[in-house]
Amino acid sequence: MIKTFVSELEKALSHGLPGASAQRLMAPLRMGEMRRSYRHSEPPRESAVLILFYTDEERVKFPLIVRPTYPGVHSGQVSFPGGKYEAEDADLSVTALRETEEEIGVPREDIQIVGALSEHYIPPSNFNIQPYIGWVSQKPAFVLEEQEVDHLVEADLDDLLDSQLRKMKWIEPYDGVKIEAPYFDIQKQVVWGATAMILSELSEIIKRIPNGSE
Repeated sequence: MIKTFVSELEKALSHGLPGASAQRLMAPLRMGEMRRSYRHSEPPRESAVLILFYTDEERVKFPLIVRPTYPGVHSGQVSFPGGKYEAEDADLSVTALRETEEEIGVPREDIQIVGALSEHYIPPSNFNIQPYIGWVSQKPAFVLEEQEVDHLVEADLDDLLDSQLRKMKWIEPYDGVKIEAPYFDIQKQVVWGATAMILSELSEIIKRIPNGSE
């Protein structure tokens, strides 16, 4: 099942990325104003994340991680495994694989990269994120890095295509700032911001596949 899905996904990716137009479907309201409110003296830091597909009980799934609570702009947020580029990384795909192994314990040699989505910039933390798509042949035995991951959510691919799971709310991410934003309601987790925007682009690509994730 997973090999058939991956093959169809590769075909869908070959037709090009929808990019910002798809990302904006799940962007916080007044996104442009928010971007302009952040002025950083340093250039953006490069980072990468991985959307890792596998099958479990005949369902295509991928892991999302919930960050621990800490004094920072991404405290408690839902994201993909990933992190910042290090000098020893040959490229950003290696960053995504290394961080995935470190954070959720999936050996990098078990993962095959399918392709990449559009880069995304996060104004509050001044990061450029490069999302990659990968897959493994069997459901991983996840081992969480407790300092980086509070817990893991195994999301179903069909959640991305269910319009009833796309909702809107006021979110207070940090420092009393309130943002009205769309989000994916995935297993009662509020998946918003950069993660939701990346998933929005992915969902538009998945729609190109006959019968979606089946």
